[in-house]
Order: sequence, then structure tokens, then C-alpha cells
Amino acid sequence: MKHFLTTLDYSFESLDRLLASAARFKSGVETGKPLAGKSVALVFFNPSLRTRASMQVGIYELGGNAVILEPGATSWTLEHREGVIMDSDKTEHLKEFVRVLERYVSAIGVRTFAALKDWETERADPVLNAFAKYATKPVINLESAMHHPCQAMADMMTIRERFGAKKKKVLLTWAWHPKPLPMAVPNSFALAAAQIGHDIRIAHPEGYDLDEELLSQIKSCATANGGSVEIVNGAEAAFEAAEVVCAKSWGSKNCYGDPDKDAAFRLGLRNDWIVDKSKMARTADALFMHCLPVRRNVIVTDSVLDSPNSIVIDEAENRLHVQKAILAELLATGH
Repeated sequence: MKHFLTTLDYSFESLDRLLASAARFKSGVETGKPLAGKSVALVFFNPSLRTRASMQVGIYELGGNAVILEPGATSWTLEHREGVIMDSDKTEHLKEFVRVLERYVSAIGVRTFAALKDWETERADPVLNAFAKYATKPVINLESAMHHPCQAMADMMTIRERFGAKKKKVLLTWAWHPKPLPMAVPNSFALAAAQIGHDIRIAHPEGYDLDEELLSQIKSCATANGGSVEIVNGAEAAFEAAEVVCAKSWGSKNCYGDPDKDAAFRLGLRNDWIVDKSKMARTADALFMHCLPVRRNVIVTDSVLDSPNSIVIDEAENRLHVQKAILAELLATGH
């Protein structure tokens, strides 16, 4: 493993190994300090609670030191484009930033959300891929425009804790939100679930399709690993017989870069696309998942979020253990 940018870069065997390692860290069986004497830079272009805290704690518990940088706040503003004339608001280019930073640290974690301005540009993950291009040390994706692999691995770990390695019926459902959100979390959840071999159903209103190329990859991964993919556009029927329900909102590609158009596009969807008790009653006593933060009584009702079947806090905790496994895998060999 050179970088950890998306689970698509790794086989079922590699992901399975990481999940097993994460379980050992969580149980206390694994107590090594593979990061002893090493520092890891964490570059945050965007706010964070779970990612920032879990990475800092994980690095510390592995014996290392976290270096937090926030471009435009605690460090210089950054330019990632090639050949640009830097005469506007960007102070430093990633070419220098990355090459200097990796002289100090053993790995670089990067969190850079989609700006929700230009779909064709952002679907290529330009900022994350610029870090990976210039770095000779491992780069870890802490959420980018298109992927959130650490969250997806924590999700798969949480499902495995409850069900073992059995294939389950997993629903990824779109939910209403007052504004368009990036696709990174649903993209990575669906991809990882397919790679692990679950039967995944993706439910969303018409016009909220995931990226076509990624969806093709999700279907290929599911077929290769004994799972399946189903796309449905009805909110109620999607819940039928599901064993795991993961809710998340995302914006429409048809309205990308135009939040007012997107808001109008989703008008009237609020009551149908909320996870509530009546929908959960159609499941096979399903567990409820969400990456957090979650808007109560918008994405999901209190009665579902506070129920015994809600495992959102376990899911959040498992970010710590999964990321420790990733860090140990990347850095134990002497980077």
C-alpha cells in the first residue's frame, strides 16, 4: 500500500486484512507502536470532528505525532493547478508544500471536500490527486470530492461486528436535506459494500444517480465478490427486507454548481425521503447507520436515531480503529 485514496485500489483480501487488523486494535490484542518516532501531517481544507479527533488519537496511540495544518488558516493558502499564474489569492503551490512537508513527516492525510461548482472537474478529485502526484510518502484520503474510504471501512467494520463475515442485504438510501451535499460518503459506502460482497440496494429519487463510471465499478466489484447491486427510485419499497440501512443525502449532477436549482429540484421530496419508523418497519429489523453529523428529523427521525437498532456511535468509534489499521499497514514497513 503506497497511498490510501479509495478502496477501489485494493482487493477483497487487502480490505479483509485491514478489517481484521482494526478488530485486533479495538479488542486490545494489537498493542504495537508502529509509528514510534514518526510524525503524520493532517491537512484539513474543511471542518471535521470525527476525522480529526480519531486521526489524532490514533496516531498518538500508535506512538506517533500528529501535525495539524489548515490551509488558509494555520498555513498558507494552496494552489493545486499546473501551469497557473499565481497572481490571485493562493500563496503556495502544492508542489512545494508537499515536497517540503514530506521531509518532516512519514505520511500525509488530506481532507478536501467537493466545492460543488464544476462536476467534471471535481469528479476527477484534483486536489487529492495532486497530493498523491507530488508525494513520495503515503497519502491518506480523509474525504475528498469523490471518496471517503476511511468512513466506508469503518462502516464495513461496524456491519461485520454485528453480523460476522456473512453477506447481508444493505440499503443505501438518499435522504432529503435543505442543501446539496457531496457524493463522497455514498460513493465510498456503496463501493466498499460491493467489494466486501454484500447485496446492496441504492435508493434515490430520479435525477440523483451516482456517477456512471463509479456505478459501473460498483457493479463489477459486487459481481466479482458474490454480491449484487439494485437501483430503485421509490422510497418506501427500498426498505423491504433490508438488514442494514445507511442514510445519506447528496446533490444532483443535473444541478451541480447551482444550489438554487438543486433546492427547487428536491422540492416536495422531504416527507417521502426521511428515514422513519414506518419505513424501518418494512425491514428485517435492520440496523440504522449514518456517518454523522446528521440533521435530526430531516435525514432521520428521533425515534429511529435513538432506537436500539441505531449503531451510529459504534460506526463513529470504528473510525479510530480502522484508521489505526491503515496507518499501521502504511507505515510499519519503514516509510
